[in-house]
Amino acid sequence: MSKKKKKGKGINYTSMKCPYCGSTVTYKSADEIYKNNSKGMMLYVCSRYPACDAYVRTHLGTRVPVGTMANGQLRRLRFEAHLEFNKLYESGMMSKDEAYRWLALITYSPQTYAHIGNMGEYYCKVVIDESRKLYQTLSERRGSA
Repeated sequence: MSKKKKKGKGINYTSMKCPYCGSTVTYKSADEIYKNNSKGMMLYVCSRYPACDAYVRTHLGTRVPVGTMANGQLRRLRFEAHLEFNKLYESGMMSKDEAYRWLALITYSPQTYAHIGNMGEYYCKVVIDESRKLYQTLSERRGSA
């Protein structure tokens, strides 16, 4: 049997650079950025924050980023993409696995890399538009069944 690869294993996060300004990235508590950090979330934050507002949160209890660093505009697009995409499986129209297979198809990526937290603005917009279209289509089919 093969062992499941651990997320982030072997990656040196201490050498991360901000993709927007090239500054160093620091690992710190989300207290200064999140209004409520009751879960104790940690972030990788551009050292020029708030002038450069790029950051990414980590998986709870780890130093592994949830995706790639993003500025405010990209974070808003990712949020909207998640809202639209999640409707596909939260509505029961698709299973979560089917939705992620579909996401991989529309973003031309292997399913293991098809995650909104890794997407840039272009693919977030694609996910938003295509998720809305598919949701509408599936809703109409469901209504006529």
